[in-house]
Amino acid sequence: MVRIKVFISSVQSEFAEERQLLFDYLTTDALLGRFFDPFIFENLPAINHSAFAVFTNEVEHCDIYLGLLGENYGYEDSDGTSPTEREFDHAGLHHKIRLVFLSSHIPSKRHPKESAFIKKAEQVVVRRQFSSVSDLKSAVYASLVRYLEEKGYIRTGPFDATLNSSASIDDLDKDKIAEFIHIAKAKRGFPLSIESTPETVLTHLNLLVNSRISNAAILLFGKQPQRFFISSEIKCAHFHGGDIVKPIPAYQVYKGDVFQLVNQAVDFVLSKIDVSVGTRDVSTQVPVSYELPRAAVSEAIVNAIAHRDYTSNGSVQVMLFKDRLEIWNPGSLPYGLSPAKLRLPHSSIPANPLLAEPMYLAGYIERLGTGTGDIIRLCQEEGLKEPEFIQEENFKTIIWRTLNTTEETISQQATGEATGEVTGEVTGEVIESVKRIVLVLDGEMKRIDIQEALELKHQENFRDNYLQPSIESKCIEMTYPDSPNHPNQHYRLTTKGIELKKKLQKSQKKK
Repeated sequence: MVRIKVFISSVQSEFAEERQLLFDYLTTDALLGRFFDPFIFENLPAINHSAFAVFTNEVEHCDIYLGLLGENYGYEDSDGTSPTEREFDHAGLHHKIRLVFLSSHIPSKRHPKESAFIKKAEQVVVRRQFSSVSDLKSAVYASLVRYLEEKGYIRTGPFDATLNSSASIDDLDKDKIAEFIHIAKAKRGFPLSIESTPETVLTHLNLLVNSRISNAAILLFGKQPQRFFISSEIKCAHFHGGDIVKPIPAYQVYKGDVFQLVNQAVDFVLSKIDVSVGTRDVSTQVPVSYELPRAAVSEAIVNAIAHRDYTSNGSVQVMLFKDRLEIWNPGSLPYGLSPAKLRLPHSSIPANPLLAEPMYLAGYIERLGTGTGDIIRLCQEEGLKEPEFIQEENFKTIIWRTLNTTEETISQQATGEATGEVTGEVTGEVIESVKRIVLVLDGEMKRIDIQEALELKHQENFRDNYLQPSIESKCIEMTYPDSPNHPNQHYRLTTKGIELKKKLQKSQKKK
């Protein structure tokens, strides 16, 4: 039987009870006791060696460093460093798995050096917070069981590969599967033909076993995925300031399969940020440039959906603030992968591999394992502050907005008021989405062409929030008004739309 050594470290005077509890727990639990050998300094016999030499030797021979951080920094050596921090650094030097558990003390009450130590730890390891002994015990249990699973000492299948006992292939949408084949062939050269049966496609993607479908199949192609996984929805909110405050100016809860969730969430963000629309002076395509690179926004949202913990009751949350975009994902980084390492080339360890592969085939993931690097690169190319990746109770990605985003701009987006000289009867009540259609519409264009010009993916969202308001405002009109679903339906500017476009273009030139 494998034995895994765990070095439990903390300021000696602060967590004596917790250290002893963890020692007893790890040695007596029916599961953990089979695998783990904990070490705490209280059980060290009296020997003729320096404490530091003993502790560093124990760290070098352990498999896991488990640190408890709280209010106090503790004894400081001649260099002003505590033994706890020395042990933490030594574990990192010897490439040990480091698990850090942080007490829920008010930050202002922590010793300044303890706060600095915590900040350093957050950059390189996954940490969890606890407010009681019971919380600590549960967090340690979850972390160590996960370690056993990742090392293969205990075997449970990933959530997405688990066969669902409540669903059948009839709960999947055959049209979605057919559309996936079409897209995957165009994007990645998917080998199956358009005529392939749903059963053939699902079997090829390892989503169907003995006529039973996996959880991943429901999330990818389900008619109503949230009927089986209620928390698989995505919540999007827009705040005018820098904090989460009520009332929330714009809030949407999106449902659907994972592809629909990505499209709806990305479109939500794009509809709330600055956009600049150029002219066809140098190209037949109208150049559209969003304040945040669309690819970076999409990559961050895709990562959250593909890598989240679907057993959690939490949902992916997308929150746009005045200065930043935050994407929260109820999930954890694999052991050995830290927020700092995400900035470097790293291997792909998808939490839901059967979910990630079809998303890659459909072009939602460009290259497996490069997502965070692509987000950083895309933001740097736009001159934005470098994104942040933070592992706390959730995994959080922060994309910083442009520094010239002003309160005035945000207010204009929220109220639909005109900018610059765009005033008066023509523009007074025109919302932002209508202005964007007016700016990109040239001659007579199909719905799909307008949608693609604005880099929007979700058709229903585009119709409800862009196209229909533009028609109702009488800024655009259909070429076949008596037959809205005409196969050759196009849209063009009305006299009001033409006037609005001139004023919007004139306003943009003045900026």
